[in-house]
Amino acid sequence: MTEEQEFHVFSAEYLKDFSAKVFLHFGIPQDDAEQAADVLARSDLRGIDSHGVARLHTYFDMLTLGRINSKPNIKIVREKTSVAAVDGDNGLGLVVGPKANEIAMEKAEKYGSGWVSVCNSNHFGIAGYYPLKALERDLIGWAMTNSTKLVAPLWGAERMLGTNPIAVAFPGYKEPPIVIDMATSAAAYGKIEIALRNKSRLPRGWIIDKNGRMAIDPQKMVDGGALLPLGSERESGGHKGYALGAMVDILCCVLSGANWGPFAPPFALRQEIPTRSVGKGIGHFFGAMRIDGFIDKEEFKKQIDEWIHVFRSTKPAPGTSGPLIPGDPEREAEAVRSREGIPLIKPVVNDLLDISRQTGIPFTAS
Repeated sequence: MTEEQEFHVFSAEYLKDFSAKVFLHFGIPQDDAEQAADVLARSDLRGIDSHGVARLHTYFDMLTLGRINSKPNIKIVREKTSVAAVDGDNGLGLVVGPKANEIAMEKAEKYGSGWVSVCNSNHFGIAGYYPLKALERDLIGWAMTNSTKLVAPLWGAERMLGTNPIAVAFPGYKEPPIVIDMATSAAAYGKIEIALRNKSRLPRGWIIDKNGRMAIDPQKMVDGGALLPLGSERESGGHKGYALGAMVDILCCVLSGANWGPFAPPFALRQEIPTRSVGKGIGHFFGAMRIDGFIDKEEFKKQIDEWIHVFRSTKPAPGTSGPLIPGDPEREAEAVRSREGIPLIKPVVNDLLDISRQTGIPFTAS
């Protein structure tokens, strides 16, 4: 068994408590520390391991070096009735994001919809966290963010865009909600990292090498290559993924005054620092919509249930159990992990133990 295959299981509450204490260590206020920890815990619960406590050491490093403001003055810098622009003051994205999302939801409840662009922020965790909060208020929620350059534009041979995820959620009546949470790249960078650890090849269409040629060796991507946009090549729809990534970049950054495209600042210390800045920090974009501004809320939710029933009854493709509804895998993972705990691979546990050694905050790997 390799170190990556060995794992320890922890309760979500234990990991959340440890994360909150780490953020408190840097002078982040109690409420903000708990909010940041909640974003990480929800990611781990939903099976999105790359964005949970596996990222905590990177936040720890950035806070240690003072690259993230532990006590930001998050403020609205421009506002109309249902829209606003927020400056995150280089705060932790796990704090800036929820506060900006709250503004969008409050506007939606008051005016029918709310749309908020954010600049001067940092990595905000899983995009799906934010529309999930909108669901708690019977709203349709939206969230997007840009990120460090990893993706080549269609027919380009260098990294220019982030993986630029989009998340949207629709509440159901008796059925679980539909939750769409997707990157606009052909694959998440975390899958490249897994392939590197396992010394395995990648499917064709995920990456190119430094010369822009299709590659299947994950090391080729690391050594100056790039991820491809969703759809990969033009013939298979790569222009659509590229366009979606561009849309996210513009809504999150050009609209807010954040750094767009290749100028997005790095999240991890090992990532390349852009040669110049065209804005402030990275950007996010949040939206919330009141259903009853369009249709009776109960009718909408019942129709969502019917939509789900119809799609679940689709004739299955050979060798499959039939179509999934967006959000099914994450919802099922959350049910299992809430009951059985969150499995962490040994390298992640080692990172948490290292944080414990440096801060004195207890962490035990049983």
